Amino acid sequence: MHATLPLLTATDFPAIQRQSLSTLQVNLGYRCNQSCLHCHVNAGPNRKEMMDGDTVNMVIEVLRARRISTLDLTGGAPELSDHFRRLVVAARALGVAVIDRCNLTILSEPGQGDLATFLAEQGVQVVASMPCYSPANVDRQRGDGVFDLSITGLQKLNALGYGVEGSGLSLDLVYNPQGASLPPPQEALEADYKRELLQHFGIRFNHLFALTNMPVQRFGSTLVSKGTFGSYMQLLRNAFQAENLGTVMCRSMISVDWQGDLYDCDFNQMLGLPARLGKVYRPHLRNLLQADPQGESIRIANHCYGCTAGQGSSCGGALEPAAPQEALLKFAPAGVL
Repeated sequence: MHATLPLLTATDFPAIQRQSLSTLQVNLGYRCNQSCLHCHVNAGPNRKEMMDGDTVNMVIEVLRARRISTLDLTGGAPELSDHFRRLVVAARALGVAVIDRCNLTILSEPGQGDLATFLAEQGVQVVASMPCYSPANVDRQRGDGVFDLSITGLQKLNALGYGVEGSGLSLDLVYNPQGASLPPPQEALEADYKRELLQHFGIRFNHLFALTNMPVQRFGSTLVSKGTFGSYMQLLRNAFQAENLGTVMCRSMISVDWQGDLYDCDFNQMLGLPARLGKVYRPHLRNLLQADPQGESIRIANHCYGCTAGQGSSCGGALEPAAPQEALLKFAPAGVL
């Protein structure tokens, strides 16, 4: 049983609109082999919600019709979908870049022994959750034994060329704070990760994304139960930086849930705040075949302060504030763990 979250929809967050759609972020389902404390999706081994084959077919049709450049696959553990591999193959055949939001331990699950090889053969970009280079901190946040399995997963990927200069196989890691605090500066933390993982485990990777924990689902419920929800929201509001508005992920992305319904981001999906598409109140993938979402207003709420606090955070990590004249032209990478 999770604590009831305070209403987030009444907000004074600035209005924003979508620009050209380049990324389709698809949540293939909430089933996962882990149950992490910071998970805003409330994913876990007992979740049954998974995208069916017909909806996956429609994803492929939208990729083709809308000329989407990036397919960002998330979950749960997206690899647990029965349709994960055929969707990846279809997207790559269309020339679409594919991002796999991977928890690393999935690479050691029964039946997934060839998963790393499949990802490499398809040229999939791997964005892997690794909340710390300390075993104790990782296991505290994600469960006993997760650190060791994560290291094993990273070594498998490195052996295939991921994270190795010149290989063309991108391996990025994701950091989340342990609790109700903002992440430290991304550049300095990335240097620490690279030094520690290389020195102790021989692991290389490309970039580190430092993400702000969002006050929704499991993490939001934890804040409520500890009586710190209000103070955390105030922390996000106090750290608001207007220059981050031009680079938030929702401006060039649409999030798709396991049923094919559309949201402006993965967080709005978890809060049940559907996107707007013309006069359609709850748009679906099929509506993207008929209407262009460019120029539509993005649904905003108080949790949006999490993407613009301090150095800013999207699922592509800390934002790079654009100069005023460039603010509407530069977008951060998209996607959610």
